[in-house]
Amino acid sequence: MVNKKDEPDIRAYWQAFLESLPPGSVHRPDDYQAWSFGNSPRMADELGELVLQGKKTATASLVWLFEAGIEPYPEVGDCHVILDSLGKPICIIHTTELEVRAFEEVGEEHAYLEGEGDRSLHYWREAHWAFFTDECGKLERVPNMRMPVLCEKFALVYAHEP
Repeated sequence: MVNKKDEPDIRAYWQAFLESLPPGSVHRPDDYQAWSFGNSPRMADELGELVLQGKKTATASLVWLFEAGIEPYPEVGDCHVILDSLGKPICIIHTTELEVRAFEEVGEEHAYLEGEGDRSLHYWREAHWAFFTDECGKLERVPNMRMPVLCEKFALVYAHEP
């Protein structure tokens, strides 16, 4: 994940989100990350669209990426501007829950909330095994069924055309 929050169109999108909040709103986040889902333009667009459709309300990340300092470790309450394959903002999500589980312990509920494929655990495991295997290769780690996965739930909080 590359944080692109300093680009002018992304800053403008963030500002529009802040201006959409009710006056005196207690929830006025002052920081955010800007990134795309997945590791390809196709995945960025497909997964971003699932968020916009309300089908994707969760994601999973390999904890080893955080430990290696490649990505910042998310926290409950974080806001993220989600980008499409062209780096354009499509929505803003808010992290609501985080839980670390071994790959083999990620369950059906989380697979369903990720909204991908047929939303089954079988699909999730196949797709994420391939994805995490690629990520492990970049880290010179060997994937295994006990590798730590951060299961993140989020809420869509803003989705307007820039």
